[in-house]
Amino acid sequence: MTALQTLTVLGSTGSIGRSTLDVVARYPERYRVYALTAFSRVIELSELCLTFNPVYAVVADDASASLLREKLQGGANATEVLVGEAALARVAEEADTVMAAIVGAAGLLPTLAAVKAGRRVLLANKEALVMSGALFMRAVREHGATLLPIDSEHNAIFQCLPANHAQGLASVGVEKLLLTASGGPFREFSVEQLQSITPAQAIKHPNWSMGQKISVDSATLMNKGLEFIEACWLFAARSDQIDVVVHPQSVIHSMVCYADGSVLAQMGQPDMRTPIAHALAWPERIASGVPALNFAQLTALTFEAPDLQRFPCLRLAKEAMTAGGTHPAVLNAANEVAVAAFLAGKLDFLGIARVIEQVLNEIPVSAAEELATILAADAEARQRAHAIVAHYLSKTGEG
Repeated sequence: MTALQTLTVLGSTGSIGRSTLDVVARYPERYRVYALTAFSRVIELSELCLTFNPVYAVVADDASASLLREKLQGGANATEVLVGEAALARVAEEADTVMAAIVGAAGLLPTLAAVKAGRRVLLANKEALVMSGALFMRAVREHGATLLPIDSEHNAIFQCLPANHAQGLASVGVEKLLLTASGGPFREFSVEQLQSITPAQAIKHPNWSMGQKISVDSATLMNKGLEFIEACWLFAARSDQIDVVVHPQSVIHSMVCYADGSVLAQMGQPDMRTPIAHALAWPERIASGVPALNFAQLTALTFEAPDLQRFPCLRLAKEAMTAGGTHPAVLNAANEVAVAAFLAGKLDFLGIARVIEQVLNEIPVSAAEELATILAADAEARQRAHAIVAHYLSKTGEG
């Protein structure tokens, strides 16, 4: 019989967190929800607490904590409400398994805490590796953590690689990793059309159900750029060992090309419950609730090269990875600020890439050997990005 695993879900009210809890609810004999966390969606968190009865719930501030305690009063729920970054780290350290699904740079510290506690970490927060790849992977090795990728592309590659791939891709006969990209909702738009994209259009992904920030990243291809950087670290791959191919149907989630000419692909519905179930039970397999592909209904699988002229964010991410050091952290920070400005109506769609490129050009690369250096680069990049956005606003007369 499989031992009961305790599970902390960092970012439980987001799409990944909810999909995780959907899978977990199917297996009460395997998983016990230890802690749930959320930043601002307190009402949704209270509903999840009443359903799963975790030992702890963690929120960002005292006001949110008071509201959550109020919502949980009077029921049979015994959840203790905690506040702040230290509490996030605590619940990440104490569970057997941690789903790291906090969006953005905010997920780095609690995810790193889980790694340093030697936990089984299901990594959906790609920014943790983008910001601190070398430091993060060194911590995984030194503390004996188990790191399993949740992004559908990286999970697909993981499933297509041999078990001993950690000894080096070339040594196990791997020539290329192929990351697939849907191309987002604007794949066929002209530059002129891209100039007038609205936030409402950008958050409507054609295949996946995702949060606003990642949906915009998918539309700009920055999501694929961040995944490119993440793949380099996860699989100890050089930049020239990874290619990106646009696959609009999102049926093949990624591929591995071998020296003998074989190409292994992982296929499935565009539903995050599949990689979540794979990682939760690995090396076993459990049902995820996702229906199997019906090949008789697949009319076509098409592929094309990404257009780096219309979608420069992918190029910027590759360049940041090549530059190394703190540049990926700078890229990520500038992107978070630019996307937030776009969603707030303060920046046009094409302005996202312009802001990122200007920040990358203005901040020199530093060695990323210490967490403090990485966090300082992140802070500086955010400051510069905010200043650039404000400058654009003043030029357009909207500031």
